[in-house]
Parts: sequence; C-alpha cells; structure tokens
Amino acid sequence: MDEPAFDHVDALSFLNRAAPLREKLVAAHRTVQRSLPFIARIALTLFDPVTRVLKTYLHSSGERDPLPHYQAIIDNAPSLVEILKRGHPRVINNLVTTESDAHEHTHRIGREGYAASYTLPMFHSGNFIGFLFFNSYQRDVFSEAVLSQLDLYGHVISLMVINELTNIHTLKAALKTTGHITHHRDPETGSHLDRMSRYSRLIALALAGRYQLDDDYIEHIFMFSPLHDIGKIAIPDRILLKADALTEAEMQVMRTHPLRGGEMIGDLLQNFGLESTQHVDMLRNIALYHHEAVNGRGYPEGKSGEQIPLEARIVAVADVFDALTSKRPYKEAWDNDQAFDFLRRMAGEQLDHDCVTALLSQRAAVEEIQRQFREDTFG
Repeated sequence: MDEPAFDHVDALSFLNRAAPLREKLVAAHRTVQRSLPFIARIALTLFDPVTRVLKTYLHSSGERDPLPHYQAIIDNAPSLVEILKRGHPRVINNLVTTESDAHEHTHRIGREGYAASYTLPMFHSGNFIGFLFFNSYQRDVFSEAVLSQLDLYGHVISLMVINELTNIHTLKAALKTTGHITHHRDPETGSHLDRMSRYSRLIALALAGRYQLDDDYIEHIFMFSPLHDIGKIAIPDRILLKADALTEAEMQVMRTHPLRGGEMIGDLLQNFGLESTQHVDMLRNIALYHHEAVNGRGYPEGKSGEQIPLEARIVAVADVFDALTSKRPYKEAWDNDQAFDFLRRMAGEQLDHDCVTALLSQRAAVEEIQRQFREDTFG
C-alpha cells in the first residue's frame, strides 16, 4: 500500500488565509503567471448602480498603474456596455487597432504599453458589480486555450471580490437593522448618507496625491462613511429625536455615541465572523473619531491635528457640510455659499484644512451629488 504523499503544494492555498483582498489579488496574479507568464496585470473596477459610475478599485501591477483614481459613467464607454448587452466577455488581441475610437481608459492602457486585454464582467446573484481585466504587453496572446484558463481564474477572483463586498454589506445590514435605524430613529439618515458618503469620496480623491491614497482606500471611505453615526442607535429617543436644542446633560449623553459605535462595530465584527474584513480599522476610526476637532476640543478623546486619523477628518467635513445644507426639524437648510463660508471659518480650528479645501475645490461635483440625491418626502 502506497504511503500518503504531502509534497504537492496547493496553487490556490492563498484563498485560505485571512489576508486583505489586495494581497489575495497579487497572489492570484502570481498563480496565473505560472502557466500564463504573459499576463502582466489584473485589475478590478466596481460599478455604482445608482450613479452608473464605474470606478477603479484594485490592481496587481505594482506601482505601474495606468488608471489611478479613474472613474467614468459606464454609458460613455460603449465597448463596456456592449459586454453587458451581449452577456459575453470581451477580447482585444491588439489594442493599437482599437485606439482610434476607444474610450479614455483604453487609451491610457495602451499608453502604458499594454497590447492586449481580456475583460470579464462580474456578477453577484445576477447583479452586475464591476469588471475584471487581464492585460498583457504582448499581442495576440488570448487564444481559446488561454481564455479557458483565464475564465476559471477570473471566476475565482470574482468570488474573492464578492466575498469581501458581501462582508461589508452584511455589516451594514446588521447595523441598519439593529434598532431599526434607517428612516425610523435618526433624522439624519436616508439621502444624507447617500450624499455624505459621496462627499467623503470626493474629498479623498482630491487628497489622493498629497496623502498617497490608493483606489482601495478611497473606495472603503465611500463604503464605510455611512456607518459613522451607528452609535446613535444607543441614544434614547427623547434626546435623539428632540426638536429643540439639547441641554448640557443631554449633550453629554449624545457625545457618547462615538464610543458606543466603536463598541458595536467590535461586537458585530466578532459575532458575524467579519474580523478579517479589509480596512476594519478604518471603519472603527470613522465611528470613533469623526467628532474630534483639529484644535483638540472635540470628543471622545480630545485628539488634535494629525492624531485624528485621516479617514475621520475626511468624514467630519463631509458630515458637517451635508448637515449644514440639509433641512432639519430644528433648522432650515443653508445654501452652498453659506455652508462653504462656514467651512472656511472652521478650517484649522474644528475641521481639517486640507479636507475643507478639497471639498471646496469640487463645487460642480458637490452640486451634481445634491441634484442626484435630493431629500425625498420622508427625508
């Protein structure tokens, strides 16, 4: 009887590790290159079904990224729309022959030296979530035999992405369900969360060069920022829903919500087995520190300046701006000029100067977000 052998190495063992999605994508790329060494880049984009914007997310090509912080409305990219219409992936074996009438992203890929591309759409439960790209510096490499292998790898990578996004969705759903927070308790939910999460992404994009922020960080700012006030679930209705100004004692209770939010996030991550979700420290920082002030007079810990994590400084500006420009039971909405003037006065005092400047520089984009996500009848 033969002795069992244990010398075979599982090529996909990286899937078993509790590692960030970026590390798993790089490991997947190395595995692909063992049999297909001409695959030089694997890249992921995510689709926002509300705005129909396609956004760069992750890639495996090291520092050589031809599409940093890139986004485009998918309807302006006919070749990608055609993929969805046909229900089939797209093969371009010679990018040079397509560049004359190609979209901007194809031009950028070509300028980086990539000569061929294979594009797979990613779906979750029938819903389109983004694209997966395999790029090569060589032309005419995507034969039927090669594509059959890439289809297998592509679906494994898609499942990795789906798992990560599902973890975040589960966390959001659990937090919203707890206490029936959405549209039932906190008056600052609904369209507020749609707007402030996109303001947060605008700010992060504008700061990307200065702070060396990659698309992965920026996308998680967008995904996690709506959870900034989850601790309000623990605030009594008599305080949370009070139409008049709060007393000092009531303010003290209200100021406990960042700490309560941090505790809830810790409990939910553990209870739902989501501790390995990428960037959970960013989520904790947003919940805990979005009411800190750069002059050290905020709460709960009185942090100042760069002691406050950047993601919390970003969300603070987005949150304050939307609060100012939204109607509340206790106030009318300010116009944008009033709100911008207030942010300028608060820059360097309560709010981070760079984050304020970043938002002010994006006025046209801010107004487009306001147009797309107006308050509805139910707020």
